[in-house]
Amino acid sequence: MAGRDLAIDLGTANTLVYRQGQGIIFNQPTVIAVNSRTGEVLSMGDEAWEMIGRTPGHVVAIRPLRHGAITDFDLTHRMIRHIFQRVGVPRFPKPRVLICVPSAITDVERRAVTEAASSAGARAVTLVEQPLAAAIGAGLPIHEPVGNLVVDVGGGTSEMAVVSMGGIVAGTSIRVGGFDMDAAIQHHVRRTFDVAVGEKTAEQLKIAIGSAYPAADIPNAAVRGRELSTGMPTEIEVTEEEVREALSHTVSAIVESTRRCLAESPPELGHDVLETGIFLTGGGGLLRGIDMRLSQECEVPVHLTESPLETVVAGAGRMLDSLPEFRSTGLFARGR
Repeated sequence: MAGRDLAIDLGTANTLVYRQGQGIIFNQPTVIAVNSRTGEVLSMGDEAWEMIGRTPGHVVAIRPLRHGAITDFDLTHRMIRHIFQRVGVPRFPKPRVLICVPSAITDVERRAVTEAASSAGARAVTLVEQPLAAAIGAGLPIHEPVGNLVVDVGGGTSEMAVVSMGGIVAGTSIRVGGFDMDAAIQHHVRRTFDVAVGEKTAEQLKIAIGSAYPAADIPNAAVRGRELSTGMPTEIEVTEEEVREALSHTVSAIVESTRRCLAESPPELGHDVLETGIFLTGGGGLLRGIDMRLSQECEVPVHLTESPLETVVAGAGRMLDSLPEFRSTGLFARGR
């Protein structure tokens, strides 16, 4: 493939673009700000993210993907076109594009991704399942007859897959991720303190004191919100233990799905995983203690990849250089 071609990790939370010969050239939130009166796209990425919860009524900040799937085709198409303009994609010749998608998306969702990229200016679109790209990005020997278990915790989906001999041997995908953790924190604060906090505040609280496993010496966090009974601004104090309890349902779903994936893999490959361990990636993999929780409950070592937020797009970027080889294996995303 020519050097102008692109690999895109079109995530629910963030979109990353990799260009051959240059590496990652775009990494911004998957958010688009629209004037609801005119339909005009005002901004996207970081600028649109800053607008969440701070805009006039006619300016709406929207996430066009939810749980890894396109919820608004027109906005996704316009967002991809906007990204192409940002990274300097020429109209002629058009680039070929490799896009990472969750393994659980449907045929209709796959077509929507392909058509959105094609109509935005891609010459040819190839879809690849995120766990395979993550395994390649983590530097795992995917073409060897050894089982490696990849757990990719994203914003809208979490993927678990045992990879061996160049493909996914056993895998599962759940539509649970970092956004569900944020929503759980919002719900906890509302229920316990009668205080409403925004999506961004909940995420900041998760990053500051969120955990999946008991941790020592984490100070309480002060949180500003709106008291529901009076409508007035207020400040409350939240503990690490409270946040961990709020996150427990989401974390348990991720852990249980990982255990199930390991249990359903062929015995020989499952035995390999006992030695090679779990390779944890994605933004949710940065949650404090989730590696210890997985290790304890799955009884295998857990390794957090070097750059969890970039592992998938880095793997897809490597696939650009060996596309014929990977295509011949039949492992690109298929209809289910």
